[in-house]
Amino acid sequence: MLIERTSPDKLKPFFLRLIRESFDQLRMGDSEIADYVATLLAEFAHSDKWLMLRDAQGTRLHSVVEMLISAMGPNGQSRVIGERAVRKYVGDYTLFMSGLFRTFVHKRGFLDYYLEEGKRSYEAVSKLDVSLYRPGFLLFEELSRGFETYSGALDYMRKCYFAPAPGSNPFAGVLRQFQSMLAKGISSN
Repeated sequence: MLIERTSPDKLKPFFLRLIRESFDQLRMGDSEIADYVATLLAEFAHSDKWLMLRDAQGTRLHSVVEMLISAMGPNGQSRVIGERAVRKYVGDYTLFMSGLFRTFVHKRGFLDYYLEEGKRSYEAVSKLDVSLYRPGFLLFEELSRGFETYSGALDYMRKCYFAPAPGSNPFAGVLRQFQSMLAKGISSN
């Protein structure tokens, strides 16, 4: 069955509902964090977003270390803006992976690293936003401070709403379930 690519704008309400329900059940989070995380999930629902960083030769970067190395470049304002973009991406990537694919990340021995690096990356974004006089630095400060909690909440949401069938690949199972639920639950409007 071919599933048409759904835009992040159509996916966001779907994820926002699930995140709000999960946050409410866990008695945590606020509407701004829920909105940000729903946007992140809607964008990362497509693999081209969560595998978007490339090296100079055009090869996709799969490791967080490679992503962070790509942030190093020449000094100056453009380097700061580039570092902010990579740090935000690393924070988003590690939240996505440690939340929705926690078992996969844990089995490979990366979970503690992802939790620490996600926290560190969002903290860097917050500090860079302050230095660049950008609004919204408090959002990234909160994502940093509560990174493990938000990652755990996404894991909880996955367990509640996207549980894989026994014996199936949980990584592929979540993606298949996203596609199935989206095909049933989102109209073409």
